[in-house]
Amino acid sequence: MKKKIKRIIVSRFADDDLNEIIEYYYSLSKNYVQKTIELFEHNIKSLKDFPERGRFVPELERQGITKFRELIQGNYRIVYEINNDIVIVHTIIDSRRNFEQIIFSKLMRYY
Repeated sequence: MKKKIKRIIVSRFADDDLNEIIEYYYSLSKNYVQKTIELFEHNIKSLKDFPERGRFVPELERQGITKFRELIQGNYRIVYEINNDIVIVHTIIDSRRNFEQIIFSKLMRYY
């Protein structure tokens, strides 16, 4: 049975991540920034209808943690969880960086 999602929450941490991406690329290509933001919005909104479409985060799954899923968008990984009827977007990470180190430090902010 398909999960019914009532709300999507983008955490302030994910919002900060997005702002960092915007700040970095804005002077290089305003067009790229606009397209990237639109794609992030589209992908995040799509979780309302298809919350389980993202895979479990492999680095966390190897540790037995299956609470978090991710959507891949180009070089970015949008990490989220499904909590009953709410999707919470926790972070957006550039996959070219040391993802494993970053994901553990970012998710520990919640605990």
